[in-house]
Amino acid sequence: SYGKMWGTPGAAVRSIRPYQSSEQYLYAMKEDLAEWLKELYDLDIEVGTFMEVLETGAVLCSHANNITHVAREFARACPGVARHLRLPATGVACNLAAQPGTFQARDNVSNFIQWCRKEMDIKDVLMFETEDLVLRKNEKNFVLCLLELARRAAHFGMRAPTLVQMEEEIEEELRQELDLPPADTPLPRPPRKPRDLHNLDQMVQHLVSRCTCPVQFPMIKISEGKYRVGDSDTLIFVRILREHIMVRVGGGWDTLEHYLDKHDPCRCTS
Repeated sequence: SYGKMWGTPGAAVRSIRPYQSSEQYLYAMKEDLAEWLKELYDLDIEVGTFMEVLETGAVLCSHANNITHVAREFARACPGVARHLRLPATGVACNLAAQPGTFQARDNVSNFIQWCRKEMDIKDVLMFETEDLVLRKNEKNFVLCLLELARRAAHFGMRAPTLVQMEEEIEEELRQELDLPPADTPLPRPPRKPRDLHNLDQMVQHLVSRCTCPVQFPMIKISEGKYRVGDSDTLIFVRILREHIMVRVGGGWDTLEHYLDKHDPCRCTS
């Protein structure tokens, strides 16, 4: 009943994935960003065409201009809060008709990159280079940059991808534990689809049970979506994103499968 556990017909087949676990988290992030951009701009985009749709830089520049517009509206509506935030002041020049691989496409992408650095203050470690996108040299950095941009724009009212919304839920949970005041999010957040934590523990235990150590690598449930792992006191947050089980690690995300491949002694060696 593996398919039933995932709650979608055919998921059992799909779970025997054609990629290594190290690529899986990148796939999961691309899928999330694609769905978000699709809803935001009514774009024809999905995980398989993600890089293709974005490589001319036209969508990216339009996105930058939209974020700048949202920031302006925000500054008008909440001047008090806006003063404490780093808001983008200008948009970006864009050639909407640029064809893939051309100088115009590179120009668009390069303008977007400069805008991210200058107007959104995104640090180099989360930035990508023009060729990373145009020649697919480094999808990971491109994806991490878009996610970071979404994170920052969410502070002033831009709708965020599911992963960023999950991050906010987790931060909120941590604040409540530490008895800290709630975050000052002045904007009403659109309600997220209810958290799908039903079945989560079963799915987690299913992945953990593949451990072949003499003593099984432990993952102990502390509360919904929160586990203690290994023989340390490390606590991790786990969430379901479509058919991926995601783990919040440091400032980012991983899939549970990849996380276990790196931490479970019997998997690290293989």
